[in-house]
Amino acid sequence: MAKTADVSTKKLISVAPDNWVQWVTQMTGITVGEIVNSEFQWVSRESDVLIKAKTQQNQEFILLNEIQLRYKNTMPRRMRAYVGLAEEKFALPVFPVLINILNDGYEPIPDHYESNFQGVYARQDYRVINLWEVDVQVVFQQPIKSLLPFVPVLKDGGEESKIREALRLLRQDEKLNQFETVLGFFASFILDKALVQRILGWDMAILQESPWYKQIVTESEQRGEQRGQLLGELRAIQTTLEVKFGSPGLELMPQISKISDLERLSEILRSILTFNTLEEVQSLLQE
Repeated sequence: MAKTADVSTKKLISVAPDNWVQWVTQMTGITVGEIVNSEFQWVSRESDVLIKAKTQQNQEFILLNEIQLRYKNTMPRRMRAYVGLAEEKFALPVFPVLINILNDGYEPIPDHYESNFQGVYARQDYRVINLWEVDVQVVFQQPIKSLLPFVPVLKDGGEESKIREALRLLRQDEKLNQFETVLGFFASFILDKALVQRILGWDMAILQESPWYKQIVTESEQRGEQRGQLLGELRAIQTTLEVKFGSPGLELMPQISKISDLERLSEILRSILTFNTLEEVQSLLQE
């Protein structure tokens, strides 16, 4: 059987939108209308699906699904922007949901954005769903067909028997069988690749054509480059502290080494070059 690398989340959710909407909102009696155009001119988007729906009280709203392979610490601000743009475009209330697929050890994952500048406050709440916290039995019992390809990364979903059952259900549904590559991709995170190949019965090289695979590679390269930049900045700060303030200056490195924001480290380095006392550096680190 020919495989496809098209694993669009929009296409996946459209397989069974009613079950999906009820699951992510935890509301019953929802009437799903259509999956609408989610392109916003001013914001670069990665993976989102907007669904127009109605509550039991016949109130129309937009369900904003933001699906991330891995959580990024810029998401709260982006969720605020996306919700505002969706409200402006459709003139409807928006129910925003952030769905994270892979656990990258980032905890806790915030469920809102907030800011306060000179007494001007802004806040945006949104629901967070971490797939690694979702019990795999929910997918089989409800069922939530759109989650079948993600079975390997769900809670207790990494067992061979669970993956085989998910594969069986995918293959017996004409709308879902094209998502075998997604199941295989995530299974390869959990099981030995040779075992995954035997389960699926096709060459694992097909996964390299998947957008998920390409995103993983790109992110890994970006992270490697960023780590190199961070290390370079930390070394420069360490050298500058030692030259200007001797051993007492180096005592600040354990605190500085915890900072992972490259812009913040660059600011610290620039400031150290101009500061005359170690106390000034300590004050900067407390800001």
